[in-house]
Amino acid sequence: MDLRSLRHFLAVADTLHFGRAAEQLGMTQPPLSQSILALERELGAPLFTRSKRSVALTGFGRQWLAHVRPAVEGVARLPDIAQRLRDGTTGQIGLSFVSTADYSLLPMLVREYAAHFPDVEIALTEATSDVQIASLLEGMGDAGIIISPDAALPEALSYMALLREPLVVAVPDNWVVPGKGRGDDWLDQPLVLFPRRVAPAFHDVVTGYLRGRGQRVEVRQEAIQMQTIISLVSAGMGVALVPASLRNLARTGVRYLDLDDAPVLETGLAWRKADDGATLAGLLGVARQHSDLIQKKPRRTRECGGAEVQGGVTSRGEK
Repeated sequence: MDLRSLRHFLAVADTLHFGRAAEQLGMTQPPLSQSILALERELGAPLFTRSKRSVALTGFGRQWLAHVRPAVEGVARLPDIAQRLRDGTTGQIGLSFVSTADYSLLPMLVREYAAHFPDVEIALTEATSDVQIASLLEGMGDAGIIISPDAALPEALSYMALLREPLVVAVPDNWVVPGKGRGDDWLDQPLVLFPRRVAPAFHDVVTGYLRGRGQRVEVRQEAIQMQTIISLVSAGMGVALVPASLRNLARTGVRYLDLDDAPVLETGLAWRKADDGATLAGLLGVARQHSDLIQKKPRRTRECGGAEVQGGVTSRGEK
């Protein structure tokens, strides 16, 4: 069964006249009649009843027509779909993200990308940076929002810095008393923190900052989700140094206090160098184009990650 015979069937079904159908198709009537007969033999059932004065669809023909028409129309759309896939204006993109990005970078990036490419399905997955890097190396997903690692990324990956924001200290609200309303007043308290094995860069920027201030580091509780860390702070398990954007997580029982000379956390986008997918190219273009996703103020204090960013996007590993 080929597409040409299906088009022949549709022409006769629409006109119910072999002569007019043949004229519409730009062919003579005998080859059209032979094409329909061959199709009926292949299907094992008649599609039309024929008389000297009329042509009509059989019951089988009417039911089959309901399936043939959308199939032929779908084939006609395939070149346009292929073009849109090449352009990256349709399809799917897999984007993973760390929980710290959920309250800052992720909503902005997804909103801008969806505005530019409304027909691309965005598949989101939350994961720690180490899991994302491993997944990208295994060919899973297209890009990941990660905390900038202290060490260089694997050679197969590229990296673009997107956001740098100061850390604040999250304190149980009922701990705060008059005279202790500054973030620096709470740096001697037990910590709730990411385990170093899953977030070494974040762990090191927090502990390095505290040690640099002459504070003893006491980790009371570890958790791998930022929401869980804030919940544990609310429960009075300790204090946590978190990105300033976590203020958007208005958790009852938690107060966010600014720090003097606060450490800075860098978050960026990682992807496979060899990936030339059109939807990925669109995502990278949006990330570069929209300066509202980038924290432009230069700052060199206690960088988290290997690349210094001064007022724009840097790309580690790109040629």
